[in-house]
Amino acid sequence: MSASTSPSPRNRRHRLGRMGSLGARIAVAIFGGYALGALASVAVLALPLPPSQAVIAGMLASFLVHAGAVLWAFLAWRGKRGVRQSMSGLHTWAGLLAGWLLYAMFLTGTVSYFRNEISQWMRPEIAHRQTPAGAAAAGAAAVAQRIVDRLQIEAAGSPQWSLQLPTARSGVARAFWRLPDAAPGKQAYETAILDPDTGLKLAARDTLGGDFFYLFHFQFYFLPILWGRWLAGLCAMFMLTAIFSGVIIHRKIFADFFTFRRAKGQRSWLDAHNALAVFGLPFHLMITYSGLAILMTLYMPWGAMQAMKTPAQQQALNAQLDEFIRPGAPAHVRAPLARVDAMVRQAQARWGTHQVLRVTIVNPGDAGARVAVSRADSARVSMSPQYLLFDGATGALLEAQDRVGAAAETRGVLYALHMGRFALASLRWIYFIVSLAGTAMVGTGLVMWTVKRRQKLAEPQRPPLGFRLVERLNIAAIAGLSIAMTAYLWANRLLPLPIPHRAAAEVDVFFAAWCAALLYAVLRPARRAWIELLWLAAASMALLPVLNALTTRRPFWHSVATHDWVYAGFDLAMWAFAALHAMFAIYAARCRPRPQALRVPRVLARDERA
Repeated sequence: MSASTSPSPRNRRHRLGRMGSLGARIAVAIFGGYALGALASVAVLALPLPPSQAVIAGMLASFLVHAGAVLWAFLAWRGKRGVRQSMSGLHTWAGLLAGWLLYAMFLTGTVSYFRNEISQWMRPEIAHRQTPAGAAAAGAAAVAQRIVDRLQIEAAGSPQWSLQLPTARSGVARAFWRLPDAAPGKQAYETAILDPDTGLKLAARDTLGGDFFYLFHFQFYFLPILWGRWLAGLCAMFMLTAIFSGVIIHRKIFADFFTFRRAKGQRSWLDAHNALAVFGLPFHLMITYSGLAILMTLYMPWGAMQAMKTPAQQQALNAQLDEFIRPGAPAHVRAPLARVDAMVRQAQARWGTHQVLRVTIVNPGDAGARVAVSRADSARVSMSPQYLLFDGATGALLEAQDRVGAAAETRGVLYALHMGRFALASLRWIYFIVSLAGTAMVGTGLVMWTVKRRQKLAEPQRPPLGFRLVERLNIAAIAGLSIAMTAYLWANRLLPLPIPHRAAAEVDVFFAAWCAALLYAVLRPARRAWIELLWLAAASMALLPVLNALTTRRPFWHSVATHDWVYAGFDLAMWAFAALHAMFAIYAARCRPRPQALRVPRVLARDERA
């Protein structure tokens, strides 16, 4: 490096000072903002509300307080910088520090809107078991009784059973039961997919199906559950502040939606990022805030710890948030379980024929047994708990919860909006498209960081370590994740069916492919890695329907002829994604780096200040 381009000691000290100031702001924003949010969640208890509603309202408000505190932390240290410049720094670093995880959360959450259909595709042995909605509802009581009779054999001695009845999207029943004497560190429950006509287990390959993407979306799977959920919550808070700061930065936010300057380098990436952000702004805000609200009892438990000190108070709060029946102490008196089908019919008479989804039984076979019949959430824009609680030994109705308080209902609506279970197929596709735009928004933001800073490098061919690290992580997070998700689907078709722990092996293939993509991105030149990995993703997606036809003898045209829209739609989606990745690969091949000036052009500097 020549003397004219090497940074002076004074410049190095200035840069280190700026980084130290930035680190202090980030620390104050994260920890100080959380402290203020926690105080707000407790302060709401002073309002004249029922204790459970005050606790829930405090949790909901705490995240907005936290976001406001983060914005204030950056504004308070802005010095001579303007408000928009200060918010630009917050927006940039909030997006970068959590960007790779946010991209993965967005993409896996996007495909999770069709996780039932993905699970059916990944279990071809039972993919054709579709039950019309009317038939499923009419036979719900009989199916529930049939499954319970089977669980009395399969899960004898278990303290808790839970069964989900067939729906229009899934013509099978699902059962869950706790193992009575699970060793520490071992799985404490067992699950099964059951034939609703016989109650027997269905022979299907061992796979997590679409549930893997759903679980990865908010707890990153291999991490301990609490750690994964806390990490997801931290990323969601970064996303929330990035949204607020982005709105402050862009004065002409809606005009930006109609502005795209093609083949203009940094400007093109900025225009794409702005257009994608504005396109789904209300959705992105809703999906981020509602994600925090779903797990608010984990993230902000302080109000509940202060106000709900007795088991009865804690139970009252739990009843406002979910229908999960906690196993109580058994009476240790044997008593046969009352007819569950009669309980389901009573719930159908109360809510409607199509409105029963789940039956939960605790302490079955004991005089202290309890049965909860839960209302379905597919026909209402709320996931607030509604259930009937029965005495398991006598069948007598003990409690009917048809509504919750206003604060709990607000959280239930946010929960439903986030999950989208109420949505018909057309609305789910709208969810999918807007959420996919959010994924692209995060991805373009990550790429824009490197494009913007490359223009300021004194030697673009020898970038510093930090720049190279971000660039390689971008490649692995964006192109590599597409490869990993497709490898997971390939493993579902290629792994031998009899191997033990087959579902875990599919997940291992996912992470192995992702790690391989990261290693490839590190070893290859960045531009070549982008092109080659995007082409690999496109090829693997395009060939997946071919692999499916060879392994299941169910080609695309056969799926169309038999109106098997799960398989036909899956093949079409794979080809569409393959074309999209091929388009990105062609674009990356055509975008050759231009010679860089030592100084940032004036127009770019002006755009950066804006």
